[in-house]
Amino acid sequence: MPPMRAPPDDRTSRAKIRDEALRLFAARGADGVTVRQIAAGAHVSPALVVRHFGSKDGLRDEVDRHVLRVFDEALGEMTAPNGAELFDPAATGSLAEAVMRHLPPSSPIPGYLRRLLLDGGKPGRRLFRKLFEAGQAALDALAKAGLAAPGEDPKVRAAFLTANDLAMLLLREPLAEVLGVDPLSKEGMARWAGEALAIYGAGIGAKPPAATASKPRSRSTRTRR
Repeated sequence: MPPMRAPPDDRTSRAKIRDEALRLFAARGADGVTVRQIAAGAHVSPALVVRHFGSKDGLRDEVDRHVLRVFDEALGEMTAPNGAELFDPAATGSLAEAVMRHLPPSSPIPGYLRRLLLDGGKPGRRLFRKLFEAGQAALDALAKAGLAAPGEDPKVRAAFLTANDLAMLLLREPLAEVLGVDPLSKEGMARWAGEALAIYGAGIGAKPPAATASKPRSRSTRTRR
């Protein structure tokens, strides 16, 4: 049987350039990447990059807009009529899960998000405010449904939950090193959800629910044949 061929790449040249810029910006930062490197990765000429976007700054603006559109879709889930279910302990959902549902496993967007949020620019601040407002809306919905308490300072509580949920996206690589699993993988999010929901529900002394806890066994405790 002949080997299966990869499906054709039907993206426009503009989309290919944008996606390659996103990949390189996420890996090296925008200042560490040249137009020539982006063009080479997208298999186009530097002149075509300039023709589509005007300059590297114009291309970076397009990448920012693209990433914000992805997050708008994810936030749409959270602010939909049933969006509160994403934060319901029974659903073990989170912002990170909502985002990852819109991305392929190898997407550079989580890495780009880290740079976007930490560089202090307007797109990052705008994105964080939208994430915070979505967290506020979800917390309000849960409080009205009797599933959560707004706390003495609802604004601080919403900010705390937002910052904690962003930790998996912003600290993906170091978390993977210490946990031995990608926190944004299915296994990683299941492990994280079990502990996070237990702490949210009953405090730091709580034990994770048996249904959501996913703790790897050590070799010494495995059944031997």
